[in-house]
Amino acid sequence: MKQIRPLKTWKRKLVQLAAFGFTNSHVGNIPGGKLYTGPWKQFCSPGLHCYSCPAASFACPIGALQAVSGSMNYDFSFYVTGFLLAVGVLLGRFACGWLCPFGLVQELLYRLPFRKRKLLKGLRWGKYLVLAVFVLILPVAATNYMGMGKPAFCQFICPSGTLFGGIPLLSTHPELRNTVGGLFGLKLAVLGAVCFGSGMVFRFFCRVLCPLGAIYGLLNRVSFYHLEVDRSRCVNCGKCRDRCPMEGDPVKDPGSPECIRCGACKETCLKNAIRLGFGTKKEKKGE
Repeated sequence: MKQIRPLKTWKRKLVQLAAFGFTNSHVGNIPGGKLYTGPWKQFCSPGLHCYSCPAASFACPIGALQAVSGSMNYDFSFYVTGFLLAVGVLLGRFACGWLCPFGLVQELLYRLPFRKRKLLKGLRWGKYLVLAVFVLILPVAATNYMGMGKPAFCQFICPSGTLFGGIPLLSTHPELRNTVGGLFGLKLAVLGAVCFGSGMVFRFFCRVLCPLGAIYGLLNRVSFYHLEVDRSRCVNCGKCRDRCPMEGDPVKDPGSPECIRCGACKETCLKNAIRLGFGTKKEKKGE
């Protein structure tokens, strides 16, 4: 399969790099393996990253949601739920395509000289299963002696946590290496599989395993920032479909849960029939 890359690359990459740097601004903590615990850590970032990364400036919404969903104190859980809904309704999966640190990592991996493949459609349901079981059910069903929810996704799956949190902390804290067991081996295996898959399939983790992408995807159809197609201009040439790195069809399903609003379809359309933005074209003209 020929490698497909989104157009508008340099603009989106600049935003992705800026979001990555803003989310992980405490790079000075990495050599010493210290964690930033200041006031900003009580807020969540819109993308997937690890709270335990020494450079992390914010909390991860998925990690925070799991940690408290089984506890008696629901204040922070309500905050996280509200935060996710607000981001999803406002931006949809634009947050995945432009603001997620681990999304950028996957796109860089996709540039490696691997043979490119299409994703089996059935695998797209995997992220909803992960969301239901590892993020919503297990944290409530399995709590510790303090009544805190078990962060099952972070503990068993999250490759971002392994890459940005686990590996840096183990490399700077020798005392932690004695506690490493089979669980961390499992996490390394998941990270390796995700990296390998991301080399062959564009944003493999986002499309198969990411619960945050599942949440935002469910809100894609109602998000204020959306994609729309002007049917009077569209000639059904199929170029937008062929160019879509997420293997979608913008004409048939502009609100697809898989669309990360990267802009590749819009840039490819020679008839200017595709628009990305807030509101509708009619509203923009004031008609």
